[in-house]
Amino acid sequence: MAPTLTLIALLLLALLFAGLALVVFLAAVKGGQFDDMETPRHRILVEDEAGPEKRAEN
Repeated sequence: MAPTLTLIALLLLALLFAGLALVVFLAAVKGGQFDDMETPRHRILVEDEAGPEKRAEN
């Protein structure tokens, strides 16, 4: 009887975790987290307005 109860508890816990992950994912999509996937990878190639010598002064 105990192994069955443990299995049911683990299944419910897994379903709860999967549901929580789905809610977090949908909230990220609704919040625009995945709108622009191209710009961040190219941002490292664009030079800043202030060079290293100007950043050191601040």
